Amino acid sequence: MDIFHINDTQVLQNPEQPETLINVGGFLWLDASHEEVAADPEAWRNRVEAITGTQIYELHLKDVSNLSHPSYFDATEEYEMVVFRKLTLTEANGDNKNGVKRKIPAALNKLATTPVSFLLMQNALVTVRPAQSRTVELARQRLLDYKLRAENNTHGSRLPASPEELMLRLLNAMVDQYLELRQPLTQQLDRWQHALLDPRRPFNNWLALLDSRVELRKLDNLCEEQRDAMQELRDHIVDTHDGNSRAKDLLLVRTNDVMEHISRVLNHARRLEASLESAVQIHFAAMAHRTSEIMRTLTVITALFMPLTLITGIFGMNFEVMPLLKHASGFWYTMGGMGVIVVLLLIYFRSQRYLQDQASRRIE
Repeated sequence: MDIFHINDTQVLQNPEQPETLINVGGFLWLDASHEEVAADPEAWRNRVEAITGTQIYELHLKDVSNLSHPSYFDATEEYEMVVFRKLTLTEANGDNKNGVKRKIPAALNKLATTPVSFLLMQNALVTVRPAQSRTVELARQRLLDYKLRAENNTHGSRLPASPEELMLRLLNAMVDQYLELRQPLTQQLDRWQHALLDPRRPFNNWLALLDSRVELRKLDNLCEEQRDAMQELRDHIVDTHDGNSRAKDLLLVRTNDVMEHISRVLNHARRLEASLESAVQIHFAAMAHRTSEIMRTLTVITALFMPLTLITGIFGMNFEVMPLLKHASGFWYTMGGMGVIVVLLLIYFRSQRYLQDQASRRIE
């Protein structure tokens, strides 16, 4: 577990006797991985209690170690707990629980998530996150690179003034990872639409399409859980936060910013899902239209040959006396009449727009 002491001017990593610094200004950030907590949960809880003076409840200790826990918020008299599911660095392998390979596109493979737990105490923030977390690593590096220059000019952004502000900064960075997926997800949807509406190649990759829709629905549910957790956190800040109004307003602004980013991801996921369903409906409508075109062509051909079949049927009767049967030019008269009938039927079908070609339909 790494410990950071953050005040207005500097950041100290793993200071000696951190428990003595919690009440001398600034606040502490205790950062641990899931593996460290799972190795010995009781020892980790005792270490946190020795530094912060706050004991973590047994149920919350289990929640911290649960990698399947959804996003949620809970508050006690001693601390508040936020669980937020973030994107993982490693891509999902596309296997389901039964070990069956799923045909998920590369863009949707990146939707694998893992929980990050925040324990918000009076003068300390405790985080439990994956061993490889790009968001936390960048935040730690940014804090350690902070340098104060003359005349209050700073290199980099301002240091967080409270554990709440640090937590909201981390949450905002985690949500931004979802926003980075908007372009690849949109491109993947465009590829689906082109594949569904391509008349030269019949679409048959329905399993991959179904898996993609399932992943988009998971993203929808994930954003709903995240937004509910942030809403509860915001309500808690409004109801219980003490201190000057400016600090409270700053926390509310940051919380609203996180919620707005989550809403953007949620709206984008719903638009993608709706567009995917529309593309499927257009696909089936195009297939129905293509089938209708084929049936109309076959119907016209049948209509053209019906009178010809009637004529040939009449002349195929076994009567001894029939007009033109023994006439020298009877065959040519019959063929000419049949040709005239075909031409007249074609003219009629053309006038009724039964034979309207594709080019004229596109022009109209």
